[in-house]
Amino acid sequence: QVQLVESGGGLVQAGGSLRLSCAASGRTFTFSDYYMGWFRQAPGKEREFVAAISWSGGGTTYSDFVQGRFTISRDNAMNTVYLEMNSLKPEDTAVYYCNVPVRTGGTYTNNGMLYWGKGTPVTVSS
Repeated sequence: QVQLVESGGGLVQAGGSLRLSCAASGRTFTFSDYYMGWFRQAPGKEREFVAAISWSGGGTTYSDFVQGRFTISRDNAMNTVYLEMNSLKPEDTAVYYCNVPVRTGGTYTNNGMLYWGKGTPVTVSS
């Protein structure tokens, strides 16, 4: 079974920055074989796709609401995916999760292929 452990969240003022990390582990899971993605779930809302990165890191995709502010990256040697978040807004407040993203018809969905980790909470104060 694959384990996903997110970290790096916290409380930050609007306009600030945070860097999230997600470490993946599992005996049968070859991290570099999979696209990886970040998702978030705000209080009272459904989980939504944030960003994805290709196997080697050469290709990235972002949701419109984070485009230009967030950067996804990965380190395959460390089995870790990162999310650098800048210019944070109160509406970015959510629990952030990583997972292997699911695509339908070339579009990223809000679903992940693996069991979800506990996530890391991000709170942006105004």
